[in-house]
Amino acid sequence: MNEPSPSRPPVDVVLPCLDEAAALPWVLDRIPPGWRAIVVDNGSTDASAAVARRLGAHVVHEPRRGFGAACHAGLTAATADVVCFCDCDASLDPQLLPGIAGPVLDGTADLVLGRRRPTTPRAWPLHARLANLELARLIRRRTGLRLHDLGPMRAARREALLALDLTDRRSGYPLQMVVRAADAGWRVRETDVPYHPRTGRSKVTGTWRGTWHAVRDMRGVLAEPPATAPVGAAQAPGAGR
Repeated sequence: MNEPSPSRPPVDVVLPCLDEAAALPWVLDRIPPGWRAIVVDNGSTDASAAVARRLGAHVVHEPRRGFGAACHAGLTAATADVVCFCDCDASLDPQLLPGIAGPVLDGTADLVLGRRRPTTPRAWPLHARLANLELARLIRRRTGLRLHDLGPMRAARREALLALDLTDRRSGYPLQMVVRAADAGWRVRETDVPYHPRTGRSKVTGTWRGTWHAVRDMRGVLAEPPATAPVGAAQAPGAGR
């Protein structure tokens, strides 16, 4: 992993991990200098935790299975003012994270999402792309945010995220973050990022069953009533929409 650089602001990068030993060396080597990688082992049966620790990452063990459980464990373990999230299956390049975190660091956005742009058809199965299009439509209807993707690469301020009081611990966690941020009047932005074929087997969107479970979790989030008062980052309601 790259050596820290004192010229960069401190940022923690949360990497939810389930059996990603093959991808971790590439991913951790591309964490921006001076930023800390927090690998959240979510019950891996391979050597993911040992590989991450050997490569200098801070390893957190989250025994409760679920993408949201892993992400939230990483968020609570973080200490930096700004926290990024990124899949650790090598489908997204951590070297692009400064472009995601930049608007948060300079105060021009509260939540930035990386809009996935597949580099090959293999990177994003058709059923997953169709589900994502429908989800984007539902997000626009529910929040007014003109998003195109519920990108897993994202950045926001840690304390503001904690103030959102996110409760989903499964596949609905990324959506709940966006919905509650929108209800709180956050400035939410998208920026394009290349999306590559992942290393290893997908646990969610690589299968119809996994995609269905994710859609089910997200429907539950969309059914939640809107927040009655702004939470977290203090912005004018509707800013950035």
